[in-house]
Amino acid sequence: MGLEWDSRLSLVAGSAAASLEKAFGYRTVGDLLTHYPRRYVDKGSVSDLGSLRLDEQITVVARVQRSEQRAYPDRRRGGMAYRLEVTVATEQDTLVLTFFDKRKHLADWRARTITEGSTGLFSGKVGRFRDRWQLTNPQTKLFAAQSGEAGEAGADRALAEFEEMPNLLTIYPATAALQSWQIGDTVTLALEMLERVPDTLPEPVRVAHGLVTAEQALRWVHRPDSWAQKGAAEKRLRFEEAFVTQTILVQRRARLQGLQATPRPGRADGLLDRFAQRLPFTLTAGQVDVGQEILGDLAAPHPMHRLLQGEVGSGKTVVALQAMLRVVDSGGQAALLAPTEVLAQQHHRSLTALLGDLAAGGMLGGDAEGTQVGLLTGSMGAAARRSTLLDVASGAVGLVVGTHALLEDLVQFADLGLVVVDEQHRFGVEQRAALSAKARNRTPHVLVMTATPIPRTVAMTVFGDLETSTLVELPRGRAPIQTTVVGLLDHPDWVQRVWARIREEVGAGRQCYVVCPRIGDGATQVSAEESPAQDPDVSPKVSPRAGPKVRSGDSADSPGSDEPVPPAGVEETAAMLEAGPLSDLKVARLHGRLSAEDKESTMRAFSVGEVDVLVATTVIEVGVDVANATTMVILDADRFGVSQLHQLRGRVGRGEHGGLCLLLTRADVESPAGERLAAVAGTTDGFALSRLDLEQRREGDVLGATQSGRRSGLRLLSVIRHEDVIVAARAAASEVVAVDQELGDHPDLARAVARLHESEQADYLEKA
Repeated sequence: MGLEWDSRLSLVAGSAAASLEKAFGYRTVGDLLTHYPRRYVDKGSVSDLGSLRLDEQITVVARVQRSEQRAYPDRRRGGMAYRLEVTVATEQDTLVLTFFDKRKHLADWRARTITEGSTGLFSGKVGRFRDRWQLTNPQTKLFAAQSGEAGEAGADRALAEFEEMPNLLTIYPATAALQSWQIGDTVTLALEMLERVPDTLPEPVRVAHGLVTAEQALRWVHRPDSWAQKGAAEKRLRFEEAFVTQTILVQRRARLQGLQATPRPGRADGLLDRFAQRLPFTLTAGQVDVGQEILGDLAAPHPMHRLLQGEVGSGKTVVALQAMLRVVDSGGQAALLAPTEVLAQQHHRSLTALLGDLAAGGMLGGDAEGTQVGLLTGSMGAAARRSTLLDVASGAVGLVVGTHALLEDLVQFADLGLVVVDEQHRFGVEQRAALSAKARNRTPHVLVMTATPIPRTVAMTVFGDLETSTLVELPRGRAPIQTTVVGLLDHPDWVQRVWARIREEVGAGRQCYVVCPRIGDGATQVSAEESPAQDPDVSPKVSPRAGPKVRSGDSADSPGSDEPVPPAGVEETAAMLEAGPLSDLKVARLHGRLSAEDKESTMRAFSVGEVDVLVATTVIEVGVDVANATTMVILDADRFGVSQLHQLRGRVGRGEHGGLCLLLTRADVESPAGERLAAVAGTTDGFALSRLDLEQRREGDVLGATQSGRRSGLRLLSVIRHEDVIVAARAAASEVVAVDQELGDHPDLARAVARLHESEQADYLEKA
């Protein structure tokens, strides 16, 4: 019986199909065949143990000399655990294999399987224990296991089986329930039974780029006889992944061009012109250029879909405000969607301050030609909420800033012409679509903004259907920021100097932030990146291996204590500072568990200088703009990501005085965390740091895939490393879609596009 690409996986995997679906989400034969080997081992070198290196991945063919099972107390879980110690021998060397099992029936099964005299293939990472090389829990495939042969006959049979294997041995991503060899055998059977491999690349594209066919690539990636075959297969499959992804994005851009939008050309001597005349500062060349691009988009009869990215403090809000005023001048309304109440309130204050009497149209003391800036958040009082809803529905409010409260059914606009989404990565597709749908008859223009710089390849893959504008230049007058890593592992007493530095800054009339990785006081913590967008105003997730928090007197754990101290929390840190080193200063707290009124009053007090030191979580990461704040102390800085640290320090140095950011950590300077902090301290180039951040993360994290631990939809393509492939695939996809937008002449490609839309990978493709 032949198999189709979309045939049920159980037809080839049998009872293992359930395990494959549970582990990897695979349901079809095609899913299985895109489970590519994790690495390859040259069969001619598998048994060489003469030059082992610690942590090296090796595969050996060896015969079991001794196998002994031992039981020992499991102190962590209680009860007993089991260890199988196996000594194997190759032609010249011996090696120890150690298998650990927590369940007795699994331990007994393994002991019955790996017996003295049996021969097999063992693959794992080389370790060192009691002056002997060993593999811990290696992947194992025993030869002639069902024949009952042992001794010399079994060894001869095993070597014969080994000789029949391909020249390159494939090692697959596996689980405890499914070993690499089991997956490999299932893949081999599927390849033998598959009747046809879909070829998603149009023939002219395949030939133009010197790529092998889909069937050849699939067979060579799973069963190569040479490294050249493996390379040719991966080249083809990598390009295919990029091509299918880019086809979706090119299609989407073409469809957007076909939609109708109300042009917003503005008017002479309107709000935009009057705002420009009274600006108290000069726009950068980048702000001028990007502003003109956006105004040109707004005047077109099809909807703008543009991504505006820029360095921290590069002036994105002013550019967005210009676009919003252009829409109001054209008779429409603009909505700015912010992820947190703190940020929404900050935007409302900033826009109102920038516009002055232009933001009080129809009000006492307001400009007769002005408009109104509304604020809508979930925690507003009933009367204020009702008033804002009426003003938005009537059109009296031209600009409205809000959180997810803007998405509710009760919110109706008179004429929504522009949707601005700030910190776009905090929102899902449905949320942005819900706001855009309030434009009623026509698609609104959309501007999404991010202060997290995005490398070109990521922008092309994740936001490839948007036009991208970038602000790099900082406004004139912005002071430089000095960043210093304060290592408390070897110098715990340095924390006292940190608090003294804050006192010096406050004594000079300036203000400071102290940032903590958690709220404290028993509050449950959730990572801002992992939490739902409706509640991102919380602190980063705390690792179970929590390190010591910074204290006033001794930042180290008590001598002889093995109990870790949780990372610094806002509540405890603020209390310690108020009672100790900053007792005569005005200290306030800010975090996501406070009420909206408390957050607003605290932020306002800090903005006007009534608070000297603000102890906060990452709620201040974006949008907070207090020019007099010059110093930021980040406690347990190794708990934060590179881009997050860059965002946080962007809150200081926003005025005439230089900024100082102190990264306090107990991480070893030579550890990955220490190196990460050193990189942040070494440059203020957000794009360089963003690339470093992405290189250190999984591809699934980069693309916004689920946090379940599964891989992203990309198997061989890296959006960080394969820029040339993405650029070439983009050009090829554009040519194909220009001639055949709905892919009617390319059914295999159309089906691949449909599958991608239905998969988890579609999550990141929908970010636009």
